[in-house]
Amino acid sequence: MNQNINFKDDYAAIWRPKKEYLKPVQNIDEITFDDLVGIERQKKELITNTERFLDGLPSNNVLLWGARGTGKSSLIKALLNTYAPKGLRVIEIDRDDLDDLIEISEMIRHLPYKFIVFCDDLSFEEGEKGYKGLKRILEGSIEAPPSNVKIYATSNRRHLITEYQRDNEGTVVGNNGELHYTDSVEEKISLSDRFGLWLSFYHGTQAEYLEVVDSYFKDYKGDVEFLHAEALRFAQIRASKSARTAKQFYNSFFKK
Repeated sequence: MNQNINFKDDYAAIWRPKKEYLKPVQNIDEITFDDLVGIERQKKELITNTERFLDGLPSNNVLLWGARGTGKSSLIKALLNTYAPKGLRVIEIDRDDLDDLIEISEMIRHLPYKFIVFCDDLSFEEGEKGYKGLKRILEGSIEAPPSNVKIYATSNRRHLITEYQRDNEGTVVGNNGELHYTDSVEEKISLSDRFGLWLSFYHGTQAEYLEVVDSYFKDYKGDVEFLHAEALRFAQIRASKSARTAKQFYNSFFKK
């Protein structure tokens, strides 16, 4: 491990595979849970699971999946900002480097901190083998996974490996109505199944989108109806009423 990393003071790191070291993150996004509006259920379940992890209780690896721009990655940042004083640390890894998970886990297994290994935008196309390393750390090896490490991943789809119609050609229905999948389908489903907690995210309604807009414009003194009309026009251009769109609207519209 690179000796420049000191998890007492460095709360987050990014894995750099070419140099095989953990790069400390100097400027962490300061987002908090109060900044995230419209995802209260997901927020509550993620907090509960993470607090159990920090308390040494049984807890799950987490897959946050669903529509783009709905706050999945932001929740991980908010977790770090909230729980770093209680010993939570985050290591970010690219999906192409997941084969290094075993080595990373060995580096941190005996450290006195709780680590979330975070992989953003996780998915695999047919033929990619990077998920094999992920499966091993998610209860797929003869060696027990480190008790101080959990995998939190985000994805736009629930089944992380691309599925095709041909995969279902051998699927049959038994006499009792039970589905028997082909080996190909079983392989693709088994990866997602190793995440014990699934949190789903969807684009909100117009009212929910405007609620997020209002959360960014707390001190706005102008015409609220005009603000909402502009926010909806912006969302129409983007074809999305997500939290990300609301933030992008704020970035383009806000004036001191």
